[in-house]
Amino acid sequence: MLSRIMFLAAFGLALGPALTVSPAMAGKRVALVIGNDSYRNVTPLRKAANDAERMAKTLKGLGFQVIAATNQDRRGMSDRLTAFERALGPGDTAFFFFAGHGFQIRGENYLLPTDIPLALDGEEEKVHENSFLARRIMERVRNKGARTTIVVLDACRNNPFERAGTRSVRGSGGGLAAMSEEGAFVIYSASENQTALDYISDDDKDPNSVFTRFFVKELETPGLSLVQVAKRTQASVTALARKARHNQRPAYYDEIVGDVVLNGTLDPAKAKETIPQQVAAVTPVQPSPLPQRSEPEQLNAPLASFMRHNAGWSVTLSFADPVTAISWRFGESGAFRETGHLNTLDPRTRKRMPNPSIQLDADTPEGTIYVRYADARGEWAEPFPIKFDPGGALERSQREILEMTSGSWLSFRQFNGLMVYYTHLVSYRCAIREVKIGIDSTVPDQKLAMPPCDPRNPSAIPSSAQPYMKLPPNTKVMSVELTYRDGTTSEVKTFRADPRGNR
Repeated sequence: MLSRIMFLAAFGLALGPALTVSPAMAGKRVALVIGNDSYRNVTPLRKAANDAERMAKTLKGLGFQVIAATNQDRRGMSDRLTAFERALGPGDTAFFFFAGHGFQIRGENYLLPTDIPLALDGEEEKVHENSFLARRIMERVRNKGARTTIVVLDACRNNPFERAGTRSVRGSGGGLAAMSEEGAFVIYSASENQTALDYISDDDKDPNSVFTRFFVKELETPGLSLVQVAKRTQASVTALARKARHNQRPAYYDEIVGDVVLNGTLDPAKAKETIPQQVAAVTPVQPSPLPQRSEPEQLNAPLASFMRHNAGWSVTLSFADPVTAISWRFGESGAFRETGHLNTLDPRTRKRMPNPSIQLDADTPEGTIYVRYADARGEWAEPFPIKFDPGGALERSQREILEMTSGSWLSFRQFNGLMVYYTHLVSYRCAIREVKIGIDSTVPDQKLAMPPCDPRNPSAIPSSAQPYMKLPPNTKVMSVELTYRDGTTSEVKTFRADPRGNR
């Protein structure tokens, strides 16, 4: 029996839910819904398309502008993600739903399109290159300024690559990895080390998965917060799974400030309703052992951006409220080091501005940076953890540079004929999976070879690389399309083949 996992995340720096603020403050509601059943090379599914259709109908009833699609290959998923991203703006409520196969590798979750190739043991790179990184989708939505983001993944917990007589690629642990963060609401269709049922038995006539059938029902109930939706879904799923002699207990984690209500306004009376006695033994989520912070400190959690350079890493911190000192350490132990101060006064505090930059060595491993700060009164806040993932940070930083400097992807020169140089793309190739170009065409249809990424010296151009090519002398235009490491594609950029630099 196929097994499935589902989680929902709502995150951001919102003081309250997007749908419980006044109408003047609320932005539009946009949803992307995808359901993949018809996999070509791995185990097909039964109910993912049905789940997507049911979710799309529910979200339309809740006032969402819905982009819906089923059985999408990699290009189709990428196009719809781009359309979703373009439809979003600051202050909006974003809802992303994916039903289909998901796969975890070393703590990262990948969403599989229908044309995912079969991957054998040791071929994890096939999954990386032909699927979509769930964390990156969340980042793309957050970067559009959405006030509240809801992500729902309904993905099988069984290994879709398993085949009798072969050693298939193996994921890390059971099911998908948690992606909770401060300001997030996460719900799983099963607790850790449990499997989530796709259907109860071969006679199960319900068109939807065990979790989805109850989750959608509660989502359609007026006056429920996300916590109430989670608790009621938890009770129903646990009871039905027990009837099938299966242990499935949905788990949820609430790290968002305020109540999020997607249907109407909060009904306090529903919060007093009793959970059915037959599932009263469900183990509650244990409180976090970390020190509790006051609300102002939660809202002033630092944001970090990472930039790789020849000497190592620069980490730039930013804060919503003024700070007068910053200190940090890498790892779980050791002394905190102050960053010092700049020769600049902060007009808000009338004191010298603390240096917001941290430097890390080029070979710094994956780990956690703990940041403390002193507020305007000089009081120190508790340390805030910031995850440092060198591979992910390199990919994100180089992608940001490519997107900001798209006018520099190509340059043209006359040198024994017309030449095109793509040095800029080679310099930031660690963010790129594939480059396609079109010569005298606005449709990129030729692959452009890139040297492999060298994480030790990512921007250096290898001596064996050739960052240029000769063009037919009468070439008028060239087009370029990038496919990034997470499977998403750039807009097609068109350049005039003008050696004087006019585009």
